[in-house]
Amino acid sequence: MGAQMAKRGGGGGRRRRRGQAAAMSEINVTPFVDVMLVLLIIFMVAAPLLSSGVPVQLPETAAGALPQDEERPLTLTMTAEGEVLVQDTAIDRNSLIPRMRAIAAERTSNAVFLRADGTIPYEQVAQIMGALNSAGFTQINLVTSGDGPTLDSAGGE
Repeated sequence: MGAQMAKRGGGGGRRRRRGQAAAMSEINVTPFVDVMLVLLIIFMVAAPLLSSGVPVQLPETAAGALPQDEERPLTLTMTAEGEVLVQDTAIDRNSLIPRMRAIAAERTSNAVFLRADGTIPYEQVAQIMGALNSAGFTQINLVTSGDGPTLDSAGGE
């Protein structure tokens, strides 16, 4: 009579004890994705705060946002105190045109964003716009706050 014994576990390789798991050979990407999403949210919140930090009370209109270029936008700010700032640097009104011509020569875009306090007389804003135009900036974008009246007859303020 021949009795046969069944082999357990295959050939003569390593045998594992009960309860021990094999070493993981793949990377767990879940913590990596979690960290990247948190960083993305932080940068999305912080990015608008990195733009020009001069406090100006912008006039309110119903105009929409303009499309963005690849180049950092050039911003000219007129404060209620009468200061004129290019990006964050104060500049004398008499040296505005030569300074802006030098900047225009270095840039690929001829666009400038004009931020003027709502209390400034229109004449002063128009003078700065004329100076920008003579310096070579033909695309002057007026920056406003987007919560203003629409002035349409269908129910605007």
